[in-house]
Amino acid sequence: MTSDAGAVAGFRRGPVAAAAEVKIETLRYYERRGLLAEPDRSPGGHRLYPAEAVTVLRVIKAAQQRGFTLDEVADLLELGRHRHGKRVDGGLQQRAREKLIEVENPITDLETIRDNLAATIDAGCDDLLARASAECCPIPFTAITIHPASAAATAVEGSR
Repeated sequence: MTSDAGAVAGFRRGPVAAAAEVKIETLRYYERRGLLAEPDRSPGGHRLYPAEAVTVLRVIKAAQQRGFTLDEVADLLELGRHRHGKRVDGGLQQRAREKLIEVENPITDLETIRDNLAATIDAGCDDLLARASAECCPIPFTAITIHPASAAATAVEGSR
């Protein structure tokens, strides 16, 4: 930080990046993306970031760790800059709820896949085709391999 009365106060990018635990390239990328305001410059042309830049960088990283994309983070930062003490609809709480639903859907799908794979292992299925018609196989091959039209035809023939 400079101490001359006429000089611009701020921190150079190295110390800011280190304090926020990000790489200098990350800091510059966030600046190019508009997530971090372009800093003032020293008389020598060095970027001088305000102390708040560390907080913004930490907030961006925390939001990313919670699954928000950089575009979503940019929207949230923009909402925060324009609220002026008023509650803004669609803020962090709403976005977090939406993100939670977005994340839970694939988790549910993966849990189903995990359960089906465990059932396949437990059933001892070694050969996909050989086990396709076995009653003990947990994979519903009959539903997969029999075309609905042929199943209907077989059912009609079997009822005669």
